[in-house]
Order: sequence, then C-alpha cells, then structure tokens
Amino acid sequence: MISKENNGLKVSILASGSSGNVTYIESEKKKLLVDSGLSGKKITELLKKVDRDIADLDGILVTHEHRDHVHGVGVLARKYHLDVYANEQTWEAMSPIIGTIKTEQKYLFEMGKTMTIGDIDIESFGVSHDAIAPQFYSFHKNNKRFVMLTDTGYVSDRMRGIVSNADAYLFESNHDLEMLRMGNYPWHLKQRILGDKGHLSNEDGALALAEIIGDATKRVYLGHLSKDNNLKELAHMTAVSILKEKETGVEDKFLVFDTDPVAPTSLFVV
Repeated sequence: MISKENNGLKVSILASGSSGNVTYIESEKKKLLVDSGLSGKKITELLKKVDRDIADLDGILVTHEHRDHVHGVGVLARKYHLDVYANEQTWEAMSPIIGTIKTEQKYLFEMGKTMTIGDIDIESFGVSHDAIAPQFYSFHKNNKRFVMLTDTGYVSDRMRGIVSNADAYLFESNHDLEMLRMGNYPWHLKQRILGDKGHLSNEDGALALAEIIGDATKRVYLGHLSKDNNLKELAHMTAVSILKEKETGVEDKFLVFDTDPVAPTSLFVV
C-alpha cells in the first residue's frame, strides 16, 4: 500500500519576499516551480537545500510579470527545457523581461480555468494587483489542496469562495501599517502598496485568513514580507493574535509558519 504521505503534494516555499519569490511543488509525476523571481544560480542553491535537483524540474507556473516573480524564468526555461505556463496577457508583458522561449515550451493557462499537469489539478484565479493580469493558483491532489495567494490589495468574496478551507496556504503578510506609514518610501509608493491593487498588510491578511481557513486547514505560511516595512516576528505575532481573537483554532487545529527571502521552508506534505 502507498502511504498517504508519499501520495500527496510536497511543497517548499524556497523564497518569499519583496526581493524574489519561488515555490517548489512536487507530486509523484511532476516537479514544478511557481514563479522564479531569483537568479537561476540562487534557485539551484535553494533547491539543493531541500535535497532537490533543478535538472529534475518539469515546468514553471507564472503568477504575473513583476521582476520579483519572473527574474529567472527565461534562463531556467532555456537551460533545462522547462515548460512555462501563464495567461496570454502575462506572456505579452513578461516576454521583454524573460527573453525568447521556444514555442513548444510555452503554454497558455487562462485565468479562472483549471489545468491538469501530470497528476496535479491546478485552478487559477485572478487577484487585485498592479500587474497586467495577475493570477494565483490552487493545487488539488487526492482531495487535498494547497493555495497560494499573495500580491493582492484585498481579498474579494469571489477569491474567498475559491480558496476557502484549503489544507495549506501561502498567504500574503506584506507590511506593517505603521512601519510603512512612518518609513522613508515616497508617498506615491506608499499609496500604491496601500491601495486596492497593492499588497495585504499583516492585519488585513490575518483578517482575511480568519474568514477563509476551515476544518481542513493545517498549515498557514506567511509570505511576501517587505524587507523595509515588516519584520518576521511582527507579521507572525499579528497573525496569531488576530486569529486567536477570531477563535479560529490557531496553534491548536492549525499552525502558522514563517517564510524567508533567502532560505527555504522544510518540505511539507499536503
């Protein structure tokens, strides 16, 4: 009999933050990255830290064209002949950044659609961010789900309906409101981050999580922390405090984990 653990998805958030974002997702049949916002060399090193070889990858899913999500896409796709998945508008927007990709490696993954890659069913959904057509993903396998949701200014009712009660989340906790307001960013940048097409604050992310998590939820990873306007300890404390206040069962039914811009999380099974 195949153990449940070996039959599930294995995930590591290799890097998460304003300097670059990469997530690794593995099943029995496929090994995928979501975004490649660091250099090929750095991503290779991060994969080695979780005992994985970059040469074994099958493909890259892209969420949107911002450089902290696509910096290494072109190099990796060309060097390791990886399939790349993105919606049509994102392909157009990121092409000048990532360079030429062979036609046979380019796949359209339209927003709001579900695609099966190997033995993983992947659902795409739109978010509210200042990119051309940003979308994130919900990964389904054996009645388990891993949801990625960062780079959004708010969480709509539509998004909540799509992502609720997943087994594990990578969820945005970008900035502390006071650190951002008191910091040295120019006013227009502060307005962008705080706007409906910006990023979720620690507080707003936690409040959204409180309405989304369910009985199936076991792990929440706080992601895309700003290096200038947040602290890992502050994001974690804010999330846990609000989730306790909302009586979600945090630290009992599920745990909150940190991510890092330069170090991967341990591989976990969904």
